[in-house]
Amino acid sequence: MKALQMQYLPNKLALATILSGFALLTGCEGFFGKKVDPSFIDVPIYNDRQVAYVPIQPVWDGFQHPVDVIIGFDELIYVADDVTDEIIALDQAGTELGRFGIPGVHAIAQDRSLDILALGTFDTLGTTLEAVYRIELKNGGNYGLSNAVIERKTLHPFYFKSVFSPGADDLVRLTGISVRADNQYYVSRTGNLVSPVFGPDDAVIIFSGKDEFVTAIRVSTNGSVLNNYFRSPSAIVSLAQPPQSPFVESAGDFVFCSQSQSTQLKVQYIDVTETDNGTDYTVKEFPSPDTADADGFLMTPQRFAAPVDVTYTGDGTNYIFVIDREKDSLYQFTNTGLEGVRPPAGSVSDKNILVSFGGNGTGLMKFDEPSAVAYYRQIVYVADAGNRRILRFKLTTDFD
Repeated sequence: MKALQMQYLPNKLALATILSGFALLTGCEGFFGKKVDPSFIDVPIYNDRQVAYVPIQPVWDGFQHPVDVIIGFDELIYVADDVTDEIIALDQAGTELGRFGIPGVHAIAQDRSLDILALGTFDTLGTTLEAVYRIELKNGGNYGLSNAVIERKTLHPFYFKSVFSPGADDLVRLTGISVRADNQYYVSRTGNLVSPVFGPDDAVIIFSGKDEFVTAIRVSTNGSVLNNYFRSPSAIVSLAQPPQSPFVESAGDFVFCSQSQSTQLKVQYIDVTETDNGTDYTVKEFPSPDTADADGFLMTPQRFAAPVDVTYTGDGTNYIFVIDREKDSLYQFTNTGLEGVRPPAGSVSDKNILVSFGGNGTGLMKFDEPSAVAYYRQIVYVADAGNRRILRFKLTTDFD
């Protein structure tokens, strides 16, 4: 991918002119921490196009290997670091609010009751098993990660059976987690055992809001219902994203990533429909690619090499962001599968504008082993694991 070329503007007067759209914004203290203060944002000028992502400074560092980043329904930022085995809470200004240790933590989510759900590990039976940890933040009248307690841990495979199978259950990995609006949640998992009752270990499974196993998802496609549809799923996201409100998307649809070399479409959108006969899960059909609409498409075969995370915007823009670790890149699509963003009002063309970017490196627009992406209030957050940092980006058009 051609890397974006940018030129920073050192002149403070010119910088003040660019940021004039922020004149009415002020920082304030919120219940969950400081709101973001726009005064620290450094806005570069792009020579090649007007609509592009630009980095927000300062870079958030102080991490060892950040492998996940999310925005909670409490409007805090949570980072999972799999070297320190910690979850770190930050406010929107980047101030650290607390840390909490979870062995093997590698993926996190927050449900709408403000509990943290973390995928980690637990040592038992002489081996290490995958586990879902429920972390209660409202403890003893105080709120926050510094006062948190583990309310429950759910071990694989004991959420659906009582017998452990050596050489099979210990090979299972829980790879992604995402909460629905009703507090049920999806977990993606990989393994090598096919069970005729509970589905294959390469699966997406549903848990209740009380951490009870509900079902392994079976996908309807080409007139058949497949219980082994998912291949090496690496990440998953539901449409229920912050901010917390009565308008959080209630549909159970989700987007998942696959690491399977045999899978042509490594990022797919699953439609969830409730019927009189139960719940149907089907692959969403996108319009046929048309280069009059965009130059790239979500459903292009082999579009991705190693997609490791995906997120969905909860502000009504309905964008899908994908992180590809092998390509060290961030991609953005509409929920109709078109790559890029809609052109600003008054544009001559209606064609989507490509804003995907990346490439390996240490610069502010480069990544090294990017592992996760999050979005909130027009800011994109990327866990740049190899560079031990969290990067933030904003579209040039969103500064107005």
